[in-house]
Amino acid sequence: MSEEDLQHGGDRFPLTRRSVIEAARSIDAEERERALEALCAAYWKPVYKYVRWRWNRPADVAQDLTQGFFMELLERELLEKFDAKKSRLRTYLRVCVDSFVSNEDKAGRRQKRGGNVLHVALDFAGAEEELSATVMDPALIPSPESLEGFFEKEWVRSLFALAVEDLREMCVAHERERTFHLFEAYDLEDSEKTSYQQLSKEYGISVTDVTNALAWARREFRRIALERLRELCGSEEEFQREARAAFGWDAK
Repeated sequence: MSEEDLQHGGDRFPLTRRSVIEAARSIDAEERERALEALCAAYWKPVYKYVRWRWNRPADVAQDLTQGFFMELLERELLEKFDAKKSRLRTYLRVCVDSFVSNEDKAGRRQKRGGNVLHVALDFAGAEEELSATVMDPALIPSPESLEGFFEKEWVRSLFALAVEDLREMCVAHERERTFHLFEAYDLEDSEKTSYQQLSKEYGISVTDVTNALAWARREFRRIALERLRELCGSEEEFQREARAAFGWDAK
């Protein structure tokens, strides 16, 4: 991989994403299903954790409710009722989750849903590990601010995890695995921060190459994350608001 490739990105991984709101309102059944899968990929983990925390459901019940919620989104065409001028999509979805779980309780339903209901891999075990590492104060549950804050935090975590996986796949496709490993070691590892000099020695490359590789990976990560974010927004205004929430600055 040349320094020029690292600096300018080389061949870009194609990411052309149509808004899930547009897709959900399509007359094409495949487009509507694609919208559900895109939403599920980004939101299943925040929804699952939210049901576990807010509604205090056991893991197996929360799993069924999570899958049932996304099926209801499709069956009841709930995305068609979303108005980006009135709320953020994630806020609308959180309110829909509350309504869904409440209605399930009132009806006394306990439907066991198979793992193939959604065409998205749901790593509930991994979600449980993350949840167990999260410190939550049950006394804050009644607070609307705490509910919104918890859901937003998990939504951002999910968005970034998807972007990291997209970046990894892009690096593999373009034979840039080393670049991803550098990014993973320096920007993603929870252990004590390693230095550019240490990475230079470990990978047998110059510090300048490490610097360029990390700059490229961060730029591509930002682009990928913003592409995914734009797909999950109903308007440009919402996209800018969510970019500020996720990154702390406006998207350019």
